[in-house]
Amino acid sequence: MTSWSPQPAALQEILQTIRDSTDSQNLAVQRAITHKLNQYTRVPDYIAYLSYILASMSQEEDRIRTIAGYLLKNNARLILRAAPEVTTFVKTSVLHAFNDTSSMIRNAAGQDIVQFLGILEPRNWPECLQQLVHNLDSTDGDVQEAAFNVLERACEDYPRKLDVEINGTWPLEYMIPKFLMLSEHPSAKMRSHAIACLSYFVPINCQTLFVHIDSFIACLFKRASDDDPAVRRHVCQALVLLLASRPEKLMPEMANVAEYMLYSTKDKNENVALEACEFWLTFAEDPDLSLYLRPLLGKVAPVLLDCMVYGEDDLLWLEGDAEDASVPDRQEDIKPRHYGGKTHGLDREANGAETPTPAKRVGAYGEELAEGSEDDEGFEEEEEEEDDDFTDEMSTEWNLRKCAAAALDVLAVRFGQELLNVLLEPLKTKLWSDDWLQRESGILALGAMAEGCIDAVEPHLPTLIPYLINTLNDPKPLVRSITCWTLGRYASWCTNIISEEHRTRFFVPTLEGLLRMVLDNNKRVQEAGCSAFATFEEDAGPDLAPYLEPVLRNLVFAFDKYQHKNMLILYDAVGTLADAVGSALQNPPYVDILMPPLTKRWSKLKDDDEDLIPLLECLASVTIAMGPAFLPHAAPIFERCAILVHTSLLQYQAYQQNPEMDEPDRSFLVVALDLLSGLTQGLGMALEPSISRSQPNLLQLLTICLKHPQAPVRQSAYALVGDMAMNCFPLLRPHMPSVMQELIAQLDPEPKVEFISACNNAAWSVGEVALRYGRDDPEFQQWVQPLISRLVPILLHPKAPRSLHENAAVSIGRIGLMHPVMVAPLLPEFVQAWCQALYEIRDNEEKDSAFRGLCTLVQSNPAGIAKSLLWFCNAIVRWSQPSPELNNMFQQLLSGFKQHDPAGWAAQIATFPPAIQQKLAERYGV
Repeated sequence: MTSWSPQPAALQEILQTIRDSTDSQNLAVQRAITHKLNQYTRVPDYIAYLSYILASMSQEEDRIRTIAGYLLKNNARLILRAAPEVTTFVKTSVLHAFNDTSSMIRNAAGQDIVQFLGILEPRNWPECLQQLVHNLDSTDGDVQEAAFNVLERACEDYPRKLDVEINGTWPLEYMIPKFLMLSEHPSAKMRSHAIACLSYFVPINCQTLFVHIDSFIACLFKRASDDDPAVRRHVCQALVLLLASRPEKLMPEMANVAEYMLYSTKDKNENVALEACEFWLTFAEDPDLSLYLRPLLGKVAPVLLDCMVYGEDDLLWLEGDAEDASVPDRQEDIKPRHYGGKTHGLDREANGAETPTPAKRVGAYGEELAEGSEDDEGFEEEEEEEDDDFTDEMSTEWNLRKCAAAALDVLAVRFGQELLNVLLEPLKTKLWSDDWLQRESGILALGAMAEGCIDAVEPHLPTLIPYLINTLNDPKPLVRSITCWTLGRYASWCTNIISEEHRTRFFVPTLEGLLRMVLDNNKRVQEAGCSAFATFEEDAGPDLAPYLEPVLRNLVFAFDKYQHKNMLILYDAVGTLADAVGSALQNPPYVDILMPPLTKRWSKLKDDDEDLIPLLECLASVTIAMGPAFLPHAAPIFERCAILVHTSLLQYQAYQQNPEMDEPDRSFLVVALDLLSGLTQGLGMALEPSISRSQPNLLQLLTICLKHPQAPVRQSAYALVGDMAMNCFPLLRPHMPSVMQELIAQLDPEPKVEFISACNNAAWSVGEVALRYGRDDPEFQQWVQPLISRLVPILLHPKAPRSLHENAAVSIGRIGLMHPVMVAPLLPEFVQAWCQALYEIRDNEEKDSAFRGLCTLVQSNPAGIAKSLLWFCNAIVRWSQPSPELNNMFQQLLSGFKQHDPAGWAAQIATFPPAIQQKLAERYGV
């Protein structure tokens, strides 16, 4: 053995703690043991003690040695800072334990090897890799199987670390032929490991595997009809991975591969069927392969449709015929929610296709869809959103039904009408079947196809929507809940009121049907109904206003009926309703219906109750919509928000002074700031008494939030600055010097991804502040130069996100409107980038004031635009309806250019694209 050896006293102490951990049901004792074990991680040779107990203390119970092995796995990273003799001892001991006579000890040692080999990397522990590969040739089946088990985990977790040169040789050059040979092994477990190991090298484009690619594909075809389902599952998995990274290798054999995969998608073993179904999802997701997929559509789509029927195992989980509305939820069923702050973004024209971020939504049977959270609005171009539309909350794992529905969704987007042509008859058969399981799967399929096939399905919707509304009466809760989800997927059609007939036949019945489901006696149906109704609200917008009284009464009734989990979705539905109908909610009877239950919930919840967060989020929307009508309820809500801000800042200060503490949850602070923003937008100067009474003063706390280390807090704080500038500037103005100091520092041309939203809100708020100070204000003048020197580099920076370019451009325009003399000399530097940033934005007041600023700058410095005239004219003609004031400015400038030098103007205009020339002539006569 090496030079490290255990100290008897320390060994006994660690051993005793492990023994104590096995026999106590007492939570306090368990906590003390956990604390003690955490303390040991500071002992430099702790992992050596654990490996000594695992490998050398054969007199101890296997259970104690195994726990030491698991602790060793959990603390494996400590080896990176261990002394050389400790590292050597641990490596030797773990390999020794891997050959122990007890399978429990071998298993624990195997898990340790996987961890250490990954952390140290095979190049720094070649003898371990050698021993594992050597054991594959053992005559003892258990030794072979144990080694292959470890190798499979290593190949899955870190294939790139194995694809390296070690001491002049490439281990994979030996291992891959070995795996290919072992795929013929008489033991099914060994065959399964062999194919799995090989498949994990496909996605990393491993050249050593691709040298043998033809042998590998031949081996997959040979094993395709293996008796063992685990082997067949790995064959399907390998074909999926090949399709994703080397499709050209499968194309010559595609007819055979497709037949096999169709056959496997119908395999009795769900694990095999699921892997095979992934093949169709992968196939559909790659647009370059649609040429090969189109001829298979007629066979694939009906098979996917059949895979969407609930399996028996699913029903064991889900079959709740019970009226369980009064049964309290279990804590573990409630998923953590992540609250992002509010972000200021601008809507682009359709060709720039960017829409505001929707609220969180719930998918088929529950689960939140992973739609981009609000704090990355305007940044979608940098990251793709996950589409998690097919997730049930009870069987949370990915399964065949969800995979088939997801594949159908992608096929619908890819093939539209063609897919519907294939599925029309089988869908009809399912929808009108006597078997509720068949009907349910047909309704799921209809919803899955909604996005891609909407144009093709539309002619059938006058029949299908009444069918779905009628199906909301089905006795089976699973049928009612999936029907809610599917109606939510077609909500945009139902809410598009093209005629009074459409309103009475589709809009009103869908509204009534979903409201009924909101109050169903089954919790799963409530959840699906409430979520679909929120989607309906969002799509219906102001058209819901005439129905507000019944809608509010139903939602308010749900407050008394719902258990914990669905209450969170109900808050979302109320907030979405407020966003949808806006000022229509100011009607006093509506305020009287909605506010009592919200106030009752509000008074029940303590300041540290996490359920306060979605309630505050909901109230922020309600306050903006109710506006002045909210005033009677405002004082206590303002006060509590101010207390939450103060408490959160104190907690964070304590954490900064003592980093041993857990970092406090920032969500309370973020959501309190956002509700204060809502109050500001709804009530404006009416908040003055509350703000002046606040102790410590809210605006002093706000200044501290502007420099908070966590970006989401700064993001919401800058949103509040902008909202206060717009709605109650006199209250903000005395604090502007300290606000401005932080604001200028926040403007960064290349912020880290997580800082973008904070930077966005800062860039937007400064423009709002500039407008409120007014023309040539002497106090604001001191900040013009520092601000412009930050905003122009943001505008010119090629890597700054688009949303940041836009907000910076608007604020430059607004500062220019108020301080033209100071900004106009810089016009040549930024005017082209400025026009490029804003020409696609939809007409709105912000864009109008920014363009009035640009025109004012051009009036002050006409030469500044000489080199960018085309961009300026393009931005002008992209307006649909400029305000009369702005339109007049455009007219004066363009006429002025033409009169100043008619020949020069004509020559320059002649170089413009015809569409721009035509619009300039039509609108402005130039």
